[in-house]
Amino acid sequence: MTTAQSSILIVDDDKFIRRILSRQLVKDGFHCTEACNAADALEQIQARPFDLVILDIMMPGKSGIDILPQIKAEFPDTAVIMATAVTDINVIIGCMREGAQDYLPKPYNLETISKSVEWVLHKRRMEQEMKRYQQLLKTSLTEQTRQVRKIFIGAIESLVAALESSDVYTAGHSRRVMQISMAIGKELGLTSFELENLSWGALLHDIGKIALDPAIRNKPAKLTKEEYAYVMEHVNTGPAIVQSIANEQVVEMIRYHHCHYDGNGFQQTLKGEEIPFSARILVVADSYDAMTSNRPYRTALTAESAVEELKRCSGTQFDPKIVQAFLSPRFSEESFIA
Repeated sequence: MTTAQSSILIVDDDKFIRRILSRQLVKDGFHCTEACNAADALEQIQARPFDLVILDIMMPGKSGIDILPQIKAEFPDTAVIMATAVTDINVIIGCMREGAQDYLPKPYNLETISKSVEWVLHKRRMEQEMKRYQQLLKTSLTEQTRQVRKIFIGAIESLVAALESSDVYTAGHSRRVMQISMAIGKELGLTSFELENLSWGALLHDIGKIALDPAIRNKPAKLTKEEYAYVMEHVNTGPAIVQSIANEQVVEMIRYHHCHYDGNGFQQTLKGEEIPFSARILVVADSYDAMTSNRPYRTALTAESAVEELKRCSGTQFDPKIVQAFLSPRFSEESFIA
């Protein structure tokens, strides 16, 4: 990842912390500017664009939490990393909901901080490229559209690859879920348009995890209640990442792909037929692949055991119609496993 010309605004009321952080990032090739409080930060951001703002959560007067929504509303292309000495998962979740891409715990680990910054800037560049390609798709002529579409698909796949390269336990997961979802969709007689939306939604369903701390995503043990709530934020961050490049059907699939058919999923607001049909397909495909893949805290189930679990949860976690399609004699593992 290149750092050339990347401009960073470091916002912290502690001059010593600002200087230490700035010195490290400048050494690693970034251009850094400092701000001592919220008012100073807003003035500098409004005067010139920054690629990234490292924003201290707790400051005298207006805090970083107070000005984060304003920064994201007025400068949506500016990435924001929150800096905090208080690793309260609920605070971090709140910041992510307001548009922060990551957080840095204090005291800073200067050996790894540039990697965190590079990662966020890489995500920002990918999102900007996808927005640009989507705009070109709207204005290009037929032949140009085909070429731009190829580039656009490449950008999407690069973003998925970036996610899976940072998550040792889900490599290839998105593509397998796409294959399973498409097989179910064909079994259910979806139109070509519906199948295309289904393929994009399946490929991108976990894209919100790119904003999560890899240490929590790759934790070699069962998540705590707070950590689980943090990881589940990917159903909110995912739609925010793709909403400018995907249609509403794809966005809704990503938003609702963890919904239980009976309405008893985590912080769930919809149930039954209220849940978008494609999202109900996706939850079956996603669950089957998750059950048959190794995880930090358990080994993979056999295909037979996973199928029995789908049957057991039909009508509660899963739409019975989707499970029935999955269990159809015409629906075999060979139809979706490469």
